[in-house]
Amino acid sequence: MVFHHAAEASGQLIKVTKDKQGVVATEVITKKWTDWVDYWAVDFDYESRKEIIKVEKNLGVEGALPGTASAGEFIDFEERWTGAYIFENEWQSFRTRQSRELEMTTASHTYEKPGRYTIAVKVIDIFGNDTMTLVPVTVG
Repeated sequence: MVFHHAAEASGQLIKVTKDKQGVVATEVITKKWTDWVDYWAVDFDYESRKEIIKVEKNLGVEGALPGTASAGEFIDFEERWTGAYIFENEWQSFRTRQSRELEMTTASHTYEKPGRYTIAVKVIDIFGNDTMTLVPVTVG
């Protein structure tokens, strides 16, 4: 089995097979845009969990160089926010070998408090490439 991207097929993915008699057959795999999607997931409150890392306490402070502690000297660490958030997969739909269908509507989600939230939607295509988009919503 060979997968072939044919320009003459307007960006479609085509499966090319050859049987024992040498007869070549083609089948268009990507008939609609959703056929390119392997998996997608939603985080309904993306900014609820900051990405925190531990760094040497004086790292990045003028006069302090990383790795300059003397042998046996205790190095103090502190937590710092990277400016990013952690994607928490709260809902997902993915294809399996048994079921090639992809659910296109998420389960409902209820926000406990009124306010402004950011929904993150992550999509992974059939080649493993992923992309994410953020959707702001106001509740209440």
